Amino acid sequence: MSSGDHDGMAQLLAAARGGEDGAVARLCAALYQDLRVVARSRLRSHQPFTLLNTTALVHESFLRLSRTGRVDVSDRNHFLGYAAKVMRSVIVGFVRERMTEKRGAGAGHVPLNEEIVSGAADEEAEIVRIHNALEELADIDPRVVRVVEMRYFAGMREKEIAAVLNVTERTVRRDWEKARLLLRSSLQ
Repeated sequence: MSSGDHDGMAQLLAAARGGEDGAVARLCAALYQDLRVVARSRLRSHQPFTLLNTTALVHESFLRLSRTGRVDVSDRNHFLGYAAKVMRSVIVGFVRERMTEKRGAGAGHVPLNEEIVSGAADEEAEIVRIHNALEELADIDPRVVRVVEMRYFAGMREKEIAAVLNVTERTVRRDWEKARLLLRSSLQ
């Protein structure tokens, strides 16, 4: 990143922290490709079931971020970690809406392949279960949840996560292992 790019990003971040009109939208626009990478990483394992694509997830997240009017982030990675949390919220909301529709909110239909429908329902339920487990875990250790959001939901590397959280990479690795154990226990 050139000095001019770095200065421009620093100004955008400062404007977004200060709540300047349209600053969050400009920040999202400047980091659009990075947001697409985060969204693609997040959807990679769930796309067939959520029916969201990268563009739809980025755009819905962009709208939610823009509506906040202000984000308290210190740098690019911190913003992407925050965006990962927003994307998680978008996906969980979308899945919950689909699950409601399947329980009768929409018109009835007969699926052609019960295995596909069952697999999709299981995957959607799993997304909601992970979200609920993370909500419970947030009461115990919020930093561990942030590590999961940035690593699992945003595809960030340990070094990037450590910089955002202002901890060592070793701490990030320990938090990741702790999260995996706690989530496995919670999901069983």
